[in-house]
Amino acid sequence: MSNKNPILFSFRRCPYAMRARIAIKLCKQTCEIREISLRSKSEEFLNLSQKGTVPVLLLPNGKIIDESLDIINWAISINDPFKLKSDDDKLYKEDLELIKVFDGDFKFHLDRYKYSSRYENANREKHRNKAQAILAEINTLLLENNWIRGDHPTLPDISILPFVRQYRIADTEWFDRHLELPRVENWLNDFLNSKLLSQVMLKYKVWEQGDPEIIL
Repeated sequence: MSNKNPILFSFRRCPYAMRARIAIKLCKQTCEIREISLRSKSEEFLNLSQKGTVPVLLLPNGKIIDESLDIINWAISINDPFKLKSDDDKLYKEDLELIKVFDGDFKFHLDRYKYSSRYENANREKHRNKAQAILAEINTLLLENNWIRGDHPTLPDISILPFVRQYRIADTEWFDRHLELPRVENWLNDFLNSKLLSQVMLKYKVWEQGDPEIIL
């Protein structure tokens, strides 16, 4: 199979798909975007990835990348004008470890906080507080910077912020009044109000066979 442009199968609100779209934008890659329905996944999409989760990137040579961090690395490897990836090996390893914490522990608590009814015996407040404690560690990293590594977003920011956004959405009033982590709040607000986020959060109709190409 050969396509002119890579094809990104995405779902607008999914934080994993969101961070992949952000990286593709920042790395100035041209991709066709196809919005999928999580309730009615197309056969073509399911044939690409047995997991049936977004994002999935189909390259022109037929290669399939179905992990968000791998899609980010693909984009960075081609062009990294904003230096998302640190040239310092030690900092890069620290960035990966930080992302791992959010993909693991933070996501675990976020799910049980936001969707507590789906998990047997989940204590919503307990999981909210556990996630808050992880954010407190980020608060210390933002002591002198607007972003984790300086004055512009880098790999850990774009990888983590979509999940912090979800954490706020779980109870916006509590987050805004009681989080008590001002640097995290400012960090998230800068992201929420950014032109970049508005660009990657455009609404598209669910893709159907025969639809014209839409470029991300």
